[in-house]
Amino acid sequence: MLRLHDTLTRRVVPVAPASSRILRMYTCAAHEPAGLADLRPALLADLIRRLAERAGLRVLACRNVSDLRDGDGASLDADAQALNIRAPEHSPRTSETMGLVIELIGRLIERGHAYATPEGAVFFDAASFPTYGEISGKPGSASDWPLWEPASKAPSADGDAGTVWEAPWGRGLPGRDLECSATPLRFLGPRFDLYVGGADLCFPHHERARAQSNAATGQEAAAHWAHSGRLLFDGRPADTGDVVSLSGVVAAGVDPLAVRLAMLQHHYRRPIDLTWDTLRAADEELRRLRRRVAEWAQSPSRPIAGAHAERVQQALDDDLDTPRALRLLRDLEADDSVAPGSKFETFIHFDHVLALDLPADIGRI
Repeated sequence: MLRLHDTLTRRVVPVAPASSRILRMYTCAAHEPAGLADLRPALLADLIRRLAERAGLRVLACRNVSDLRDGDGASLDADAQALNIRAPEHSPRTSETMGLVIELIGRLIERGHAYATPEGAVFFDAASFPTYGEISGKPGSASDWPLWEPASKAPSADGDAGTVWEAPWGRGLPGRDLECSATPLRFLGPRFDLYVGGADLCFPHHERARAQSNAATGQEAAAHWAHSGRLLFDGRPADTGDVVSLSGVVAAGVDPLAVRLAMLQHHYRRPIDLTWDTLRAADEELRRLRRRVAEWAQSPSRPIAGAHAERVQQALDDDLDTPRALRLLRDLEADDSVAPGSKFETFIHFDHVLALDLPADIGRI
C-alpha cells in the first residue's frame, strides 16, 4: 500500500480511502501560463493515481482551473498531456462554479467565520480558526484575508475592472484562495482523502484553503496533505513560462518525457534545480532506456523478475521514492542472470507508473 508524507501530521502514513474503494484527490493548479514548476504537483498527483489504481482503487481526481485573472488553463492542460499526466475527472473553470463560490462565502458568514464590510468586501475572520498555520508550521501568523473583493478593488491583468460578478455583497470577484475550497467540496464532497499541491503555495494559500473548507464543513475536509518540493531552473523560480516552458524545452530538441524523467530522478519532496545540462542528460537516458527495451523485446517473453520487481514496488510504496526505484531498475538492467525477456516484462510493468513510453522504439531497431 502506498505511504506518503502527510504535510499536516509530518508523518508517513498509508493513503487509502476513508470508505469504499474510491480515492478522492484534489490537486491545486497554480499559474497560467504554466511553467515547469506547475507540472511538479501535477506529476505527484499522477504518480499517486497510477499506484492507487494498480492497488485496485478507483481514483476520483479533481483540479481547479483559475480563469478569472490568469488565463484559462489551456497551456497547463497541454503540458500535462505531453508529460503523460492523466486528465482529472473534474477540472472546472472558476467562472463555471461562481454560484458555488458565492454559496460558500454565504455559509462562512452564517457560521461566524467571515464578515462583510460596508464597501462590499467579505473577509475571513482568521481569529475564528485557531488551528491556522498547522500545515506550514506557522501558527498564529494569520491576518484576515479577502473572500470577496469589490469590483473597484479587483482589477484584471491589464489593469481594467475586467469580468465581475453579482453577489449579495455587491459586484466583484472572489478572493484568490476561495476556489481551492469551493471546487473540491463540490466535486469530491465535504470529506476527501488527499489534497496535493506545491510547497511554494503551502503558506498562505493552502493554509487559507484548509481554514475555509474546515470552517464551512465543521470537520477536517482533507484527510491528508501532500506537497511537492519547489522547482527551480538555473537557480530561478520556474513557476511561470517566461523562465522556461515545456514548449521551449521541446523546441530545444528535448523529449518532453525527459522532463518527467528528470523530475522522477529526485524525490518529490526535495527541491530541484534543473538546468539545460540535466534535461539533455535525462533525454539521453530516456533514449537509451527505450533502445534497451526495444532490444529485449526481440527475445522470448519471460515472467517478471520477481525479486527485482518487489524491491522496485517497495521503493514506490515507500513515500514515492522514485530515485531509488530508478536505481533498482538500473540494477536489473545490469543483472546478467536475468533473461532479456524478463527484463522487458519488468520494465514495461513499471512503465505503467513511470509513464516514460519505454516501448516507443520497439520495431524501430
